[in-house]
Amino acid sequence: MKYILLIMIVILAACSPEPEAINYGHDNCEYCKMTIMDPKFGAEVVTQKGKVYKFDAIECMMDYMYDDDFTKDKIALYLINTLNNPGELFDATIASYLISYNLPSPMGAFLSGYEDANTAEAMYAEKDGKLYDWNSLNELFKARFELINPNNNYE
Repeated sequence: MKYILLIMIVILAACSPEPEAINYGHDNCEYCKMTIMDPKFGAEVVTQKGKVYKFDAIECMMDYMYDDDFTKDKIALYLINTLNNPGELFDATIASYLISYNLPSPMGAFLSGYEDANTAEAMYAEKDGKLYDWNSLNELFKARFELINPNNNYE
């Protein structure tokens, strides 16, 4: 009986949703297939079963969520690299975002992420643009997807 319990614990631990470090210069973006190069702009999604999807830019992650048959209710973690802490994955759902034409991102959406609103606001004061939280960023990308794909009934 105790061996069965031990096996169950090992199986459950193996399926737990854990982030995986992005190997810059080697890993490819799930959406655009380009090599992930810049540790200020990477992103990652982890399913509840532990499958990891890596992206070279936040906009690739956002586009993938709407362009692919992506089931949001099966996602455990949304993670981004932030401009103020490159290379470290941070919870995308509590991050702040800036779209500024004065701050390029890898795929041309001029989108950068920040760990807190104060840092994003300071960058906004320097670079101009528009600030977003997770929900408003999702609304923007969903509307963009629907504009490009008017016959697709997402969700």
